[in-house]
Amino acid sequence: MIRSARLIAALSLPAMMVASCANAETGETAAAVAADAAPFEVTDVAGFEEPWAMAFAPGTSVLFVTEKAGAVKFIDTATGTTGTVTGVPTVAYGGQGGLGDIAFLPSEASDLLYRRTIYLSWAEAGEGDLRGAVVGKGTLVCEEPNACTIDDLAVIWRQTPKVSGRGHYSHRLSISPDGKYLYVASGERQKMQPAQDTGTTLGKIVRLNLDGTPAAGNPMADKGGITAEIWSMGHRNILGMDWDAKGRLWEVEHGPAGGDELNLVKAGANYGWPLRSNGDHYNGDPIPDHEASDGFAQPATSWTPVIAPGDMLFYTGPMFKGWRGHALIAGLGAQALVDVAIDGGTAREVTRYTFDKRLRSLAEGPDGALWVAEDGKGARLLKLTAK
Repeated sequence: MIRSARLIAALSLPAMMVASCANAETGETAAAVAADAAPFEVTDVAGFEEPWAMAFAPGTSVLFVTEKAGAVKFIDTATGTTGTVTGVPTVAYGGQGGLGDIAFLPSEASDLLYRRTIYLSWAEAGEGDLRGAVVGKGTLVCEEPNACTIDDLAVIWRQTPKVSGRGHYSHRLSISPDGKYLYVASGERQKMQPAQDTGTTLGKIVRLNLDGTPAAGNPMADKGGITAEIWSMGHRNILGMDWDAKGRLWEVEHGPAGGDELNLVKAGANYGWPLRSNGDHYNGDPIPDHEASDGFAQPATSWTPVIAPGDMLFYTGPMFKGWRGHALIAGLGAQALVDVAIDGGTAREVTRYTFDKRLRSLAEGPDGALWVAEDGKGARLLKLTAK
């Protein structure tokens, strides 16, 4: 059942004022916003255990949520009906690994949930102590109001190579606006140098056909093999990807000690990691900052101190006119919803709304309401509606 409770008190003026002092690298300071001046009310709708990603099935009011330990659940946001999905893969759970993103094809939009294509990403164990992200494609079948299953789920892409450790999988998924391609964020797995190695897919964004094969026209398609999958490179740990109204792909990624980045993604571009960053290594060793003359793609904006992004979307709905065309970022470290305005290829933080928990994932509802999932165990699913 839906639990309704107004949580305006979850926003605090002191916390917002402190957060607003965490300046972006542009030198601009986000405006502090008092709780009673926030443009939304917050309703506590449901609870989840370590939610990682969520997506509405196109054409419906049904929101699907992945839980990191290996579960997919859903809630019909119109009726409050909740349910569980079976046929979910076994995942390599631990550290930053587990069940990851979920995506549907906009071309299959229908007000009937019954049968549609579903994509999932997750961390997969390999031989020895090695792991890597994978993407699977299957058919979601919902024959009961509170139960669905995934049929014929098959892995269509694997992060290469599998390596040790349990961090920086990234494995965010995004379908191109024309519905033809699947973009996958592939983190550098805390190994750094592979982000500059075109013989791996670590530290890359890959562009695939919907069946997982390399898409024609990729920048290094003539090289063949996994190199033919690469769309962009030099990334660290991407945790948000979305498309703006002009059909341009953007991503937000974690920097090291400082230097979280928002990037406009361009075919064949190299974003510099680990050779360039506006942050430093955790041990204090410096990394050369991004410079216009260094030959690498420059971030649209970056943050030091970091916001530690968990997700990102471009808001398109009718409910919050002031957010239209803006990038909204869920802040893990910032414990905030960060509002970023876009101007051509640059960006600036406008406002951040601070919550009392880390924020993991975002989804825009059919009516324009913003859905926010907290991070961790006992996380709340929150609905933000206009005052």
